[in-house]
Amino acid sequence: MKMLFVQGDTEFASVEQHRDWQLNAPTAEDRWILARIVADEVRHGLTMVRLLKTFGEEGEKAVATLLKRRMGEHTLDAFNIEFKNWAHVCAFTCFVDRVGLYQLESFEECSFAPLARQIPLMLNEEQLHIGFGLNGLRKIINRDDYPGTKEDVQEAIDFWIPRALDMFGHKDSSSSVLAQELGIKKWQNEEMRVRYYKEVTGICESLGVQIPSIESGRNIN
Repeated sequence: MKMLFVQGDTEFASVEQHRDWQLNAPTAEDRWILARIVADEVRHGLTMVRLLKTFGEEGEKAVATLLKRRMGEHTLDAFNIEFKNWAHVCAFTCFVDRVGLYQLESFEECSFAPLARQIPLMLNEEQLHIGFGLNGLRKIINRDDYPGTKEDVQEAIDFWIPRALDMFGHKDSSSSVLAQELGIKKWQNEEMRVRYYKEVTGICESLGVQIPSIESGRNIN
C-alpha cells in the first residue's frame, strides 16, 4: 500500500507541475505531446487509486488523502517544485520520469498480480515521456529557433539529476529489502541507482554536457 500510495502521489503531482506548460509550451506539437503526457500521468494515478481501493477501508482512506494533496504536500521533494523554464520541463521528463521507468520495470511480474497486470502499458507510456524530454533538450542545444541555450540545459541537468538520484531511496532500506524478498520488486535501491547513473552519464555525454556526481543525490539541501 505504501508503494502504491507513493506511486500515485508522484503521478498526480506531475500533472500539477506540467499544468501551466500545457499552455506555454513553445510549439503546437510540444503542447500536443505534453497533453498526452499529462493524460498518461492521470491514468497512472487512477490506476493506483483503483489498486489502493482493493485494500478496503484502509485503502479508501489512503485514496482520500492522496486526492487532497497539492503542490508542497507531496511525498517526494522533486514533485513539489514548479518548473522555472522550458529546459527544466524537458530535463524533468527526461531524467525524473526515467526514474519512474526504472521503478516500473522493478515491478514487472511482481507477486502482487493486480499491479503486475498494469505494468506493461505504463512502461510503454513512460517511454514517450522520457523520449520527449531528451528530444526537447537536444532541440534547445541545437536549434536557434527553439527557446533556451546549452547553458540552460546544463543548469537544469545540475538541478534535476541529483533529485532524480535521491528518488531511488536509502541505500540500505529495509522496506526495499522486504519488497524484494516478497517478490514485489526485482532490484534493490542502490542497484537501480547505479544502473540509472550509468545510463544518464551516456545521455549527458551525447548532449555534450556535464553530469553531476552520483553522490550529489545524497546531499540535496
